[in-house]
Amino acid sequence: MTNTSPERTSLERAARLDAADELAHFRDRFVPIGDPGVVAYLDGNSLGRPLRSTAQRLQELVGQEWGARLIRSWEEGWLTLPERLGDELGSVALGAAPGQVIVADSTSVCLYKVLRAAIGLRPGRDEVVTDTSNFPTDRFIVESVAGELGLTVRWIESDPWSGVAPAEVAAVLSERTAVVVLSHVDYRSAAIADLAAITGLVHDRGGLVVWDLCHSVGSIPVALDTAGADFAVGCSYKFLNAGPGAPAFLYASSRHHHEFGQPITGWMGAADTFGMEAHYRPAPGIRRALSGTPPVLGMVGVAEGVALLAEAGILRVRAKAVALGRWVIDLADAWLAPLGCAVASPREDDLRAGHVTLRHPHADRLARRLIEDGVLIDFRGPDGIRIGLSPLTTSYTEVWHAMDRLRGLATS
Repeated sequence: MTNTSPERTSLERAARLDAADELAHFRDRFVPIGDPGVVAYLDGNSLGRPLRSTAQRLQELVGQEWGARLIRSWEEGWLTLPERLGDELGSVALGAAPGQVIVADSTSVCLYKVLRAAIGLRPGRDEVVTDTSNFPTDRFIVESVAGELGLTVRWIESDPWSGVAPAEVAAVLSERTAVVVLSHVDYRSAAIADLAAITGLVHDRGGLVVWDLCHSVGSIPVALDTAGADFAVGCSYKFLNAGPGAPAFLYASSRHHHEFGQPITGWMGAADTFGMEAHYRPAPGIRRALSGTPPVLGMVGVAEGVALLAEAGILRVRAKAVALGRWVIDLADAWLAPLGCAVASPREDDLRAGHVTLRHPHADRLARRLIEDGVLIDFRGPDGIRIGLSPLTTSYTEVWHAMDRLRGLATS
Protein backbone atom coordinates (compact mmCIF):
# COMPACT_ATOMS: atom_id res chain seq x y z
CA MET A 1 0.00 0.00 0.00
CA THR A 2 1.15 3.56 -0.64
CA ASN A 3 1.34 6.40 1.84
CA THR A 4 -2.23 7.71 2.08
CA SER A 5 -1.83 10.61 4.53
CA PRO A 6 -4.27 13.53 4.04
CA GLU A 7 -1.48 15.81 2.82
CA ARG A 8 -0.44 13.29 0.19
CA THR A 9 -3.96 13.24 -1.27
CA SER A 10 -4.83 16.92 -0.93
CA LEU A 11 -5.93 19.31 -3.65
CA GLU A 12 -3.01 21.51 -2.65
CA ARG A 13 -0.62 18.70 -3.53
CA ALA A 14 -2.29 18.36 -6.93
CA ALA A 15 -1.68 22.07 -7.51
CA ARG A 16 1.99 21.70 -6.55
CA LEU A 17 2.39 18.76 -8.91
CA ASP A 18 0.85 20.78 -11.72
CA ALA A 19 3.11 23.74 -10.97
CA ALA A 20 6.18 21.49 -11.23
CA ASP A 21 4.97 19.69 -14.38
CA GLU A 22 7.36 20.46 -17.25
CA LEU A 23 4.76 19.24 -19.76
CA ALA A 24 1.92 21.41 -18.44
CA HIS A 25 2.28 24.05 -21.16
CA PHE A 26 1.41 21.49 -23.84
CA ARG A 27 -2.22 21.58 -22.66
CA ASP A 28 -2.54 24.96 -24.38
CA ARG A 29 -1.75 23.32 -27.71
CA PHE A 30 -5.08 21.49 -27.69
CA VAL A 31 -8.54 22.71 -28.63
CA PRO A 32 -10.34 23.69 -25.40
CA ILE A 33 -13.12 21.35 -24.31
CA GLY A 34 -16.28 22.99 -25.55
CA ASP A 35 -18.65 21.39 -23.05
CA PRO A 36 -18.69 23.33 -19.75
CA GLY A 37 -20.16 20.29 -18.03
CA VAL A 38 -16.98 18.26 -18.46
CA VAL A 39 -15.08 18.12 -15.18
CA ALA A 40 -12.33 15.80 -16.38
CA TYR A 41 -11.50 14.06 -19.64
CA LEU A 42 -9.85 10.77 -18.70
CA ASP A 43 -10.56 8.87 -21.90
CA GLY A 44 -7.63 9.97 -24.06
CA ASN A 45 -6.49 6.36 -24.17
CA SER A 46 -9.57 5.74 -26.33
CA LEU A 47 -9.78 9.05 -28.20
CA GLY A 48 -7.20 11.77 -27.72
CA ARG A 49 -8.15 15.43 -27.75
CA PRO A 50 -7.71 17.49 -30.94
CA LEU A 51 -4.70 19.71 -31.51
CA ARG A 52 -5.14 23.33 -32.52
CA SER A 53 -2.48 22.79 -35.17
CA THR A 54 -4.49 19.96 -36.73
CA ALA A 55 -7.41 22.29 -37.39
CA GLN A 56 -5.07 24.90 -38.84
CA ARG A 57 -3.23 22.38 -40.98
CA LEU A 58 -6.49 20.96 -42.35
CA GLN A 59 -7.56 24.44 -43.43
CA GLU A 60 -4.22 24.91 -45.19
CA LEU A 61 -4.47 21.56 -46.93
CA VAL A 62 -8.01 22.15 -48.14
CA GLY A 63 -7.29 25.70 -49.26
CA GLN A 64 -3.84 25.25 -50.78
CA GLU A 65 -2.74 21.69 -51.47
CA TRP A 66 -6.21 20.48 -52.44
CA GLY A 67 -7.93 23.73 -53.37
CA ALA A 68 -5.09 25.37 -55.34
CA ARG A 69 -2.68 22.66 -56.37
CA LEU A 70 -5.47 20.10 -56.92
CA ILE A 71 -4.32 16.76 -58.37
CA ARG A 72 -0.76 18.05 -58.68
CA SER A 73 -0.39 17.62 -54.91
CA TRP A 74 -0.11 13.86 -55.34
CA GLU A 75 3.21 14.25 -57.13
CA GLU A 76 4.21 17.15 -54.88
CA GLY A 77 4.11 15.12 -51.69
CA TRP A 78 0.92 13.21 -51.04
CA LEU A 79 2.09 9.96 -52.65
CA THR A 80 5.06 9.58 -50.32
CA LEU A 81 3.21 10.63 -47.15
CA PRO A 82 2.69 7.05 -45.86
CA GLU A 83 6.42 6.31 -45.85
CA ARG A 84 7.62 9.72 -44.70
CA LEU A 85 5.16 9.84 -41.83
CA GLY A 86 5.94 6.22 -41.01
CA ASP A 87 9.63 7.03 -40.70
CA GLU A 88 8.87 9.93 -38.35
CA LEU A 89 6.60 7.78 -36.21
CA GLY A 90 9.18 5.00 -36.14
CA SER A 91 11.89 7.38 -34.97
CA VAL A 92 9.83 9.28 -32.39
CA ALA A 93 7.81 6.49 -30.79
CA LEU A 94 8.63 2.99 -32.01
CA GLY A 95 12.38 2.57 -31.99
CA ALA A 96 12.33 1.69 -35.68
CA ALA A 97 14.91 2.65 -38.29
CA PRO A 98 13.69 4.26 -41.52
CA GLY A 99 11.91 2.18 -44.12
CA GLN A 100 10.06 -0.16 -41.74
CA VAL A 101 6.89 1.73 -40.72
CA ILE A 102 4.08 2.88 -42.99
CA VAL A 103 0.85 4.72 -42.18
CA ALA A 104 -2.22 3.12 -43.75
CA ASP A 105 -5.65 1.61 -43.30
CA SER A 106 -7.11 0.72 -39.88
CA THR A 107 -5.49 -1.38 -37.18
CA SER A 108 -7.73 -4.29 -38.12
CA VAL A 109 -6.70 -4.20 -41.78
CA CYS A 110 -3.03 -3.79 -40.88
CA LEU A 111 -3.26 -6.73 -38.51
CA TYR A 112 -4.84 -8.89 -41.20
CA LYS A 113 -2.07 -7.95 -43.61
CA VAL A 114 0.87 -8.68 -41.34
CA LEU A 115 -0.66 -11.85 -39.90
CA ARG A 116 -1.21 -13.31 -43.36
CA ALA A 117 2.27 -12.22 -44.39
CA ALA A 118 3.88 -13.69 -41.27
CA ILE A 119 2.12 -17.03 -41.71
CA GLY A 120 3.38 -17.09 -45.29
CA LEU A 121 6.93 -16.77 -43.99
CA ARG A 122 6.56 -19.96 -41.95
CA PRO A 123 5.27 -22.61 -44.38
CA GLY A 124 4.55 -26.00 -42.88
CA ARG A 125 3.68 -24.61 -39.46
CA ASP A 126 0.00 -24.86 -38.62
CA GLU A 127 -0.59 -23.05 -35.30
CA VAL A 128 -1.26 -19.42 -34.44
CA VAL A 129 -1.00 -18.36 -30.80
CA THR A 130 -2.85 -15.58 -29.01
CA ASP A 131 -4.35 -15.05 -25.57
CA THR A 132 -7.91 -15.17 -24.33
CA SER A 133 -7.67 -11.66 -22.87
CA ASN A 134 -6.42 -10.01 -26.04
CA PHE A 135 -8.44 -7.19 -27.58
CA PRO A 136 -11.46 -8.55 -29.48
CA THR A 137 -10.24 -7.40 -32.91
CA ASP A 138 -7.00 -9.31 -32.45
CA ARG A 139 -8.77 -12.47 -31.38
CA PHE A 140 -11.39 -12.22 -34.11
CA ILE A 141 -8.81 -11.71 -36.87
CA VAL A 142 -6.63 -14.55 -35.59
CA GLU A 143 -9.63 -16.87 -35.68
CA SER A 144 -10.68 -15.61 -39.11
CA VAL A 145 -7.24 -16.03 -40.69
CA ALA A 146 -6.78 -19.42 -39.07
CA GLY A 147 -10.12 -20.47 -40.51
CA GLU A 148 -9.17 -19.23 -43.98
CA LEU A 149 -5.90 -21.13 -43.98
CA GLY A 150 -6.92 -24.25 -42.05
CA LEU A 151 -4.70 -23.49 -39.08
CA THR A 152 -5.22 -24.17 -35.37
CA VAL A 153 -5.44 -21.41 -32.78
CA ARG A 154 -3.54 -22.13 -29.57
CA TRP A 155 -4.95 -20.07 -26.72
CA ILE A 156 -3.01 -18.73 -23.76
CA GLU A 157 -5.39 -18.54 -20.78
CA SER A 158 -4.09 -15.19 -19.61
CA ASP A 159 -5.02 -13.01 -16.66
CA PRO A 160 -5.80 -9.52 -18.01
CA TRP A 161 -4.89 -7.90 -14.72
CA SER A 162 -1.31 -9.15 -14.79
CA GLY A 163 -0.79 -9.48 -18.54
CA VAL A 164 0.76 -12.24 -20.60
CA ALA A 165 3.94 -13.59 -19.00
CA PRO A 166 6.89 -15.04 -20.95
CA ALA A 167 6.45 -18.38 -19.19
CA GLU A 168 2.84 -18.59 -20.41
CA VAL A 169 3.97 -18.01 -23.98
CA ALA A 170 6.79 -20.53 -23.70
CA ALA A 171 4.35 -23.18 -22.50
CA VAL A 172 2.37 -23.17 -25.78
CA LEU A 173 5.23 -22.85 -28.26
CA SER A 174 6.32 -25.75 -30.42
CA GLU A 175 7.74 -26.57 -33.83
CA ARG A 176 4.18 -26.10 -35.11
CA THR A 177 4.01 -22.42 -34.05
CA ALA A 178 3.92 -20.10 -37.02
CA VAL A 179 2.97 -16.77 -35.44
CA VAL A 180 2.20 -15.36 -32.00
CA VAL A 181 -0.15 -12.34 -31.82
CA LEU A 182 -0.11 -10.34 -28.58
CA SER A 183 -0.84 -6.86 -27.26
CA HIS A 184 2.11 -5.03 -25.77
CA VAL A 185 -0.18 -3.27 -23.28
CA ASP A 186 -3.38 -4.86 -22.02
CA TYR A 187 -6.34 -2.68 -22.91
CA ARG A 188 -8.07 -3.31 -19.57
CA SER A 189 -5.35 -3.24 -16.94
CA ALA A 190 -2.46 -1.41 -18.71
CA ALA A 191 -0.18 -4.33 -17.84
CA ILE A 192 2.95 -4.21 -20.03
CA ALA A 193 4.13 -7.42 -21.64
CA ASP A 194 7.86 -8.13 -21.88
CA LEU A 195 8.16 -7.50 -25.61
CA ALA A 196 11.85 -8.34 -25.90
CA ALA A 197 11.75 -11.51 -23.80
CA ILE A 198 8.65 -12.90 -25.50
CA THR A 199 9.98 -12.10 -28.96
CA GLY A 200 13.18 -13.94 -28.11
CA LEU A 201 11.30 -17.00 -26.87
CA VAL A 202 9.22 -17.21 -30.03
CA HIS A 203 12.27 -16.82 -32.24
CA ASP A 204 14.04 -19.59 -30.34
CA ARG A 205 11.25 -21.93 -31.44
CA GLY A 206 11.35 -20.69 -35.02
CA GLY A 207 8.16 -18.62 -34.95
CA LEU A 208 7.37 -14.96 -35.61
CA VAL A 209 5.58 -12.35 -33.48
CA VAL A 210 2.99 -9.69 -34.34
CA TRP A 211 2.65 -7.00 -31.66
CA ASP A 212 -0.41 -4.80 -31.18
CA LEU A 213 0.86 -1.41 -29.97
CA CYS A 214 -2.46 0.46 -29.77
CA HIS A 215 -2.10 1.23 -26.06
CA SER A 216 1.67 1.67 -26.25
CA VAL A 217 2.37 4.16 -29.03
CA GLY A 218 2.73 7.69 -27.71
CA SER A 219 2.50 6.55 -24.10
CA ILE A 220 5.55 4.39 -23.41
CA PRO A 221 8.86 3.97 -25.26
CA VAL A 222 8.91 1.04 -27.67
CA ALA A 223 12.13 -0.45 -29.04
CA LEU A 224 11.05 -2.68 -31.93
CA ASP A 225 14.42 -2.91 -33.68
CA THR A 226 16.38 -3.53 -30.49
CA ALA A 227 13.96 -6.28 -29.45
CA GLY A 228 14.22 -7.96 -32.85
CA ALA A 229 10.48 -7.60 -33.45
CA ASP A 230 9.04 -9.01 -36.67
CA PHE A 231 5.77 -7.13 -37.19
CA ALA A 232 3.65 -4.61 -35.30
CA VAL A 233 0.47 -2.61 -35.81
CA GLY A 234 -1.24 0.18 -33.95
CA CYS A 235 -3.65 3.10 -34.08
CA SER A 236 -3.03 6.84 -33.99
CA TYR A 237 -6.17 8.24 -32.37
CA LYS A 238 -5.32 7.49 -28.74
CA PHE A 239 -2.12 8.97 -27.30
CA LEU A 240 -1.11 10.42 -30.67
CA ASN A 241 -4.31 12.53 -30.77
CA ALA A 242 -4.72 12.08 -34.54
CA GLY A 243 -8.52 12.09 -34.51
CA PRO A 244 -11.43 9.64 -34.78
CA GLY A 245 -10.81 7.05 -37.46
CA ALA A 246 -7.34 8.39 -38.24
CA PRO A 247 -5.18 5.90 -40.16
CA ALA A 248 -3.21 3.23 -38.38
CA PHE A 249 0.37 2.10 -38.90
CA LEU A 250 2.19 -1.09 -39.74
CA TYR A 251 5.76 -2.12 -38.90
CA ALA A 252 7.60 -4.83 -40.80
CA SER A 253 11.23 -5.50 -39.97
CA SER A 254 13.50 -4.89 -42.95
CA ARG A 255 14.86 -8.43 -42.69
CA HIS A 256 11.46 -9.71 -43.85
CA HIS A 257 10.91 -7.31 -46.74
CA HIS A 258 12.28 -9.52 -49.50
CA GLU A 259 9.69 -12.20 -48.70
CA PHE A 260 6.91 -10.02 -47.30
CA GLY A 261 3.73 -10.89 -49.17
CA GLN A 262 0.66 -9.07 -47.91
CA PRO A 263 -2.75 -10.26 -49.13
CA ILE A 264 -4.48 -7.00 -50.15
CA THR A 265 -2.44 -6.19 -53.23
CA GLY A 266 -3.79 -2.81 -54.29
CA TRP A 267 -2.26 -0.44 -56.81
CA MET A 268 -0.49 1.79 -54.28
CA GLY A 269 1.68 -1.15 -53.20
CA ALA A 270 2.73 -2.02 -56.73
CA ALA A 271 6.23 -1.49 -58.05
CA ASP A 272 4.95 0.89 -60.74
CA THR A 273 1.87 2.60 -59.34
CA PHE A 274 0.90 4.34 -62.56
CA GLY A 275 2.17 1.68 -64.92
CA MET A 276 -1.24 0.01 -64.93
CA GLU A 277 0.47 -3.33 -65.50
CA ALA A 278 -1.42 -6.51 -66.23
CA HIS A 279 -0.17 -8.28 -63.10
CA TYR A 280 0.87 -7.21 -59.63
CA ARG A 281 4.55 -6.70 -58.85
CA PRO A 282 5.22 -5.61 -55.25
CA ALA A 283 7.03 -2.36 -54.59
CA PRO A 284 10.38 -2.70 -52.87
CA GLY A 285 10.54 -2.25 -49.11
CA ILE A 286 7.72 -1.22 -46.82
CA ARG A 287 5.65 0.42 -49.57
CA ARG A 288 4.47 -3.03 -50.66
CA ALA A 289 2.32 -3.00 -47.50
CA LEU A 290 0.05 -0.35 -49.03
CA SER A 291 -3.18 -1.19 -50.79
CA GLY A 292 -5.46 1.70 -51.69
CA THR A 293 -5.16 5.45 -51.96
CA PRO A 294 -3.60 7.08 -48.86
CA PRO A 295 -6.11 8.96 -46.65
CA VAL A 296 -4.39 12.33 -46.91
CA LEU A 297 -6.89 14.26 -44.76
CA GLY A 298 -6.63 11.69 -41.98
CA MET A 299 -2.85 11.78 -42.09
CA VAL A 300 -2.84 15.43 -41.09
CA GLY A 301 -3.79 14.50 -37.52
CA VAL A 302 -1.13 11.79 -37.42
CA ALA A 303 1.55 14.21 -38.60
CA GLU A 304 0.62 16.83 -36.01
CA GLY A 305 0.40 14.27 -33.21
CA VAL A 306 3.79 12.79 -34.04
CA ALA A 307 5.35 16.26 -34.28
CA LEU A 308 4.00 17.21 -30.85
CA LEU A 309 5.27 13.95 -29.34
CA ALA A 310 8.70 14.60 -30.83
CA GLU A 311 8.72 18.04 -29.21
CA ALA A 312 7.61 16.73 -25.82
CA GLY A 313 9.83 13.63 -25.89
CA ILE A 314 8.59 10.11 -25.26
CA LEU A 315 10.72 9.76 -22.12
CA ARG A 316 9.17 12.85 -20.52
CA VAL A 317 5.72 11.64 -21.57
CA ARG A 318 6.41 8.27 -19.98
CA ALA A 319 7.67 9.86 -16.76
CA LYS A 320 4.49 11.89 -16.38
CA ALA A 321 2.28 8.89 -17.19
CA VAL A 322 4.00 7.00 -14.38
CA ALA A 323 3.52 9.90 -11.97
CA LEU A 324 -0.15 10.32 -12.91
CA GLY A 325 -0.66 6.61 -12.36
CA ARG A 326 0.87 6.83 -8.90
CA TRP A 327 -1.42 9.78 -8.14
CA VAL A 328 -4.52 7.78 -9.11
CA ILE A 329 -3.36 4.84 -6.99
CA ASP A 330 -2.68 7.09 -3.98
CA LEU A 331 -6.16 8.60 -4.20
CA ALA A 332 -7.79 5.22 -4.76
CA ASP A 333 -6.06 3.69 -1.75
CA ALA A 334 -6.99 6.59 0.50
CA TRP A 335 -10.54 7.26 -0.66
CA LEU A 336 -11.93 4.33 -2.60
CA ALA A 337 -10.52 1.15 -1.11
CA PRO A 338 -12.80 1.49 1.96
CA LEU A 339 -15.74 1.87 -0.46
CA GLY A 340 -15.16 -1.39 -2.32
CA CYS A 341 -12.88 -0.18 -5.13
CA ALA A 342 -9.67 -2.08 -5.83
CA VAL A 343 -6.73 -1.08 -8.01
CA ALA A 344 -6.62 -3.68 -10.79
CA SER A 345 -3.67 -2.31 -12.75
CA PRO A 346 -0.10 -3.20 -11.78
CA ARG A 347 1.20 -1.08 -8.93
CA GLU A 348 4.79 -1.39 -10.12
CA ASP A 349 5.61 1.60 -12.29
CA ASP A 350 7.61 -0.36 -14.84
CA LEU A 351 4.73 -2.81 -15.37
CA ARG A 352 1.93 -0.23 -15.83
CA ALA A 353 1.31 1.81 -18.98
CA GLY A 354 -0.91 4.86 -19.52
CA HIS A 355 -4.08 4.11 -17.59
CA VAL A 356 -5.23 2.75 -14.25
CA THR A 357 -8.24 0.48 -13.92
CA LEU A 358 -10.31 0.32 -10.75
CA ARG A 359 -12.59 -2.62 -10.06
CA HIS A 360 -15.90 -2.32 -8.23
CA PRO A 361 -18.88 -4.70 -8.01
CA HIS A 362 -21.12 -1.95 -9.42
CA ALA A 363 -18.62 -0.46 -11.85
CA ASP A 364 -21.11 -0.29 -14.72
CA ARG A 365 -23.52 1.86 -12.67
CA LEU A 366 -20.72 4.03 -11.27
CA ALA A 367 -19.23 4.55 -14.74
CA ARG A 368 -22.56 5.73 -16.14
CA ARG A 369 -23.09 8.13 -13.26
CA LEU A 370 -19.53 9.42 -13.54
CA ILE A 371 -20.03 10.23 -17.20
CA GLU A 372 -23.35 11.93 -16.45
CA ASP A 373 -21.51 13.92 -13.78
CA GLY A 374 -18.92 15.21 -16.25
CA VAL A 375 -16.08 12.74 -15.67
CA LEU A 376 -15.45 11.01 -19.00
CA ILE A 377 -13.94 7.57 -18.44
CA ASP A 378 -14.37 4.07 -19.88
CA PHE A 379 -16.20 1.08 -18.45
CA ARG A 380 -14.58 -2.24 -19.30
CA GLY A 381 -16.48 -5.37 -18.35
CA PRO A 382 -17.09 -7.07 -16.18
CA ASP A 383 -16.28 -4.59 -13.41
CA GLY A 384 -13.59 -2.14 -14.50
CA ILE A 385 -13.52 1.67 -14.51
CA ARG A 386 -10.62 2.72 -16.71
CA ILE A 387 -8.91 6.02 -15.86
CA GLY A 388 -7.05 7.17 -18.97
CA LEU A 389 -3.96 9.29 -18.35
CA SER A 390 -2.79 11.27 -21.38
CA PRO A 391 0.28 13.16 -20.16
CA LEU A 392 0.05 16.02 -22.66
CA THR A 393 -3.54 16.89 -21.77
CA THR A 394 -4.18 15.53 -18.26
CA SER A 395 -3.43 17.55 -15.12
CA TYR A 396 -3.07 16.31 -11.55
CA THR A 397 -5.82 18.68 -10.46
CA GLU A 398 -8.15 17.26 -13.11
CA VAL A 399 -7.47 13.76 -11.78
CA TRP A 400 -8.10 14.91 -8.20
CA HIS A 401 -11.53 16.30 -9.09
CA ALA A 402 -12.43 13.16 -11.03
CA MET A 403 -11.49 10.86 -8.18
CA ASP A 404 -13.32 13.09 -5.73
CA ARG A 405 -16.48 12.74 -7.86
CA LEU A 406 -16.02 8.98 -7.92
CA ARG A 407 -15.63 8.97 -4.15
CA GLY A 408 -18.89 10.84 -3.75
CA LEU A 409 -20.76 8.51 -6.09
CA ALA A 410 -19.35 5.37 -4.48
CA THR A 411 -20.46 6.66 -1.08
CA SER A 412 -24.03 7.45 -2.15
